Amino acid sequence: MPPHDTVTAVPAAPGPPVAVPIDVEQAEAALVEHYQRLTRLAYLVLPPVLGRNRRVLTAHALVQRSLPRGRTAATADSVYAYIRGRVLRQALDAGRTLRRAAWPRRAQLPPLLPHVWGLRLFPRSGGADELALDRRLSGLSGGARAAFVLRGLEGLPDTDVHRLLATAGVEDPHAALAEADGIGTEGVALLESPEYDPCSLQARPTDLLRRRQHARAAVAGVAAVAVCGALLALPGGGWGANGAAAPSYARNPAAEAALDPAKVLRVPANAWRASARTDFSVWPTRGALAADRPLLRRALAVWARPGASVRVSSTPATPEGPPMGPAQLLYAGEVDRARVVLLYDGLRIARYAEPRTGTGPVALDFARVDGAAADTAPGAAPATYALVAGRTDGNVRYLTAPWVTATSVRDLLDPAGGAAPLRRGADGVTDPLPTPGATRECGAWDVLEVAEKGTGGGAGSVRLLTDLGELTPARLTSGPPSAPADVSGGAARAAWARTACLLPAVRSHGVRTVNSWQYASQSLPESNGGARWVCTRADTWRGTDSRVLAQFQAPSARAGAPQPGAIAARAEDSAACGAREPHVLAGVLWKSRGGRWYVLAAGGGGFRSVRTTGGVTGDARGWLLAVPAKPGDRAELDGRLADGTRVGALR
Repeated sequence: MPPHDTVTAVPAAPGPPVAVPIDVEQAEAALVEHYQRLTRLAYLVLPPVLGRNRRVLTAHALVQRSLPRGRTAATADSVYAYIRGRVLRQALDAGRTLRRAAWPRRAQLPPLLPHVWGLRLFPRSGGADELALDRRLSGLSGGARAAFVLRGLEGLPDTDVHRLLATAGVEDPHAALAEADGIGTEGVALLESPEYDPCSLQARPTDLLRRRQHARAAVAGVAAVAVCGALLALPGGGWGANGAAAPSYARNPAAEAALDPAKVLRVPANAWRASARTDFSVWPTRGALAADRPLLRRALAVWARPGASVRVSSTPATPEGPPMGPAQLLYAGEVDRARVVLLYDGLRIARYAEPRTGTGPVALDFARVDGAAADTAPGAAPATYALVAGRTDGNVRYLTAPWVTATSVRDLLDPAGGAAPLRRGADGVTDPLPTPGATRECGAWDVLEVAEKGTGGGAGSVRLLTDLGELTPARLTSGPPSAPADVSGGAARAAWARTACLLPAVRSHGVRTVNSWQYASQSLPESNGGARWVCTRADTWRGTDSRVLAQFQAPSARAGAPQPGAIAARAEDSAACGAREPHVLAGVLWKSRGGRWYVLAAGGGGFRSVRTTGGVTGDARGWLLAVPAKPGDRAELDGRLADGTRVGALR
């Protein structure tokens, strides 16, 4: 898109910003750098009824707990803004009233860490002005306190404050802003006072007599716990040889069969050649450790009873319970620095990973794969061509299906470039390839290209699979929803080159296929060239919660990697742009090279007319619309199909 072109989305209610990955190292650096400011923010938003000592410790606890546990996807414009949002949500949660009918949130409970024994900590006392401000803040609701602090301490405009309050769970941000207006602006300068700095503290002793009584009670409690622990450690009640699994909780034939490594289902190497099925049930058992019964026993036991130290993850709507009976063993072997076991129970893939050496953490991952099959019609069934075997140092390795004859790597952002061969071992595990979208710059998007032999020895098919942070890579297709096809040829790859960097918007969502197709093209006003309208639909394994993105792709004047299209509209759990409802309508507010603004819209070939109302009015016959507008105009779109059916804008 040329640098002089400006595009904003229409209609009036745009979707959330595209999620971008944030590394835990980046988050830690931002938290440490702004620690004093974040704790001051938490201290001011926390309810004064907690008392100064508990507010201090709680403020530190909330900030420290805001560090994510691992790599995450966030929609904030900076890492600091992401951490600030987490701190704000927890501080507001801490001020909510405990209810009998609901479990308390973590922020509503006294912090475990940091904790200070024998001392009371509180900030340095201020003057009469600080005391008066503290009294006025104590009379506000939590949302109003947060609004006042975000305005004064962070210097944010009301639009940003409103968005942050809504994201943090405030039911009525408008009311919170109005309530904060009652304090006025005279107290803003006092927010930087030492009175509200939980990092500059004074200390006093606690009640010494009461502390002595509590110490005696604690000694008696420790003695009781020691006796109970000795009883639990008697023979017949320990963890045994099940590694990180929790203690047994059931004794019945079905549960015991599911935990018996001798009863796992093993498929012969060539069974898939004679089978009418092409799903995971005919994948052969592979891997150098497939006969390692202690490893299989640990994997099955952890699957059935993951202990507190096991890191469990799953795609959305995937049950994490034990298998109904003996599972099928797909793979057991060493992948990089871990021993990996892949199991299938007809509904889910379970991946167990333990350190190859030492006693580090154990991981258990689940992915839903029901209805899977390798079908020539991409829209009819999910792909079963590969599973993630391991991730290490920003790279991913795949276990490929037995019918895959060759694997290679292709950069979606280089549509004219060729595919580089990717070696596979005898067990079907590929060499590592870079995880796509690992950096915010999105300089490359490497995908796995798999080939399979055609029937009768003829030319086979080629599929493109991309890693979206889950056990099952998503299959990429191109073409109208009625007949999507695998991405092949220069035209399809060129279209995907401007869409690939938008894929983080559907990461870790249980996606099985992503189809992208051009539903309209439009000549831009004032001879500014031609634009493309592209719809991208991500369908999930569970059949619900699909995600749809409508893109506006203006001509790109810069050489090098293609620029991503502008997201004109988005929707979740919508039938639009799919086989059942292929129609889609979206629009943008666009600025020409001459500096004039227009509302542009496109609805695809099935539309009889398109119109815009609200801040901009106009209509056009057919499926394309271009109406002069002014900066900041907001419009509502709707169209009519050939049969008279009304279709609203994608949202």
